Amino acid sequence: MDIINNDIIERCRSGDQAAFRRVVQTYQQMVFTLAFRSLCDEEEAKDVVQETMIRVWVHFASYNPRQNLRNWIYTIAIRLCFDRLKSKAPIEPLTEDEDYFSQYVSDSDTEKELENHELLSVIRTLVSRLSPRQRIVFTLVHLENLDTEEVAQITGLDAARIKSNLYVARKTIREQLKQFGYGKDG
Repeated sequence: MDIINNDIIERCRSGDQAAFRRVVQTYQQMVFTLAFRSLCDEEEAKDVVQETMIRVWVHFASYNPRQNLRNWIYTIAIRLCFDRLKSKAPIEPLTEDEDYFSQYVSDSDTEKELENHELLSVIRTLVSRLSPRQRIVFTLVHLENLDTEEVAQITGLDAARIKSNLYVARKTIREQLKQFGYGKDG
């Protein structure tokens, strides 16, 4: 990922559109990946990218350069994802999602690659019973590989609440994996 230096940040804070284009180019894929993993919906993820970048542009003048730019953008994106998750009915896995996942976990061909729609099926199945907060924390820690301190900065949750949400998310996913025959002996 291209590093955005202080000069570009200052130019963005003063309204330079060319500098902001560079910020968008640098972070839009990161925001899309986060939104897609959180929302399990490509169109919703694209909307979150657009809305995130609009908010970044509108609020760049108030951005504190001592704060990590990536984490600031993550914070905006994750709040948008969280709002969308709270306002939607929980995603229930489709029968074909569960069938595919059962087939995938029992497949011994480890070289088999998942396409986007297949990955969506797996994610939808695994996170279907997670609360919005658990889904966000799980996504940030396990799919975005952020540490607890970064997750706390982004979500506003303290370490204990992050660990609690993560514990419940892992337990729920583990139980779902067992339902599909993954992890059972013999």
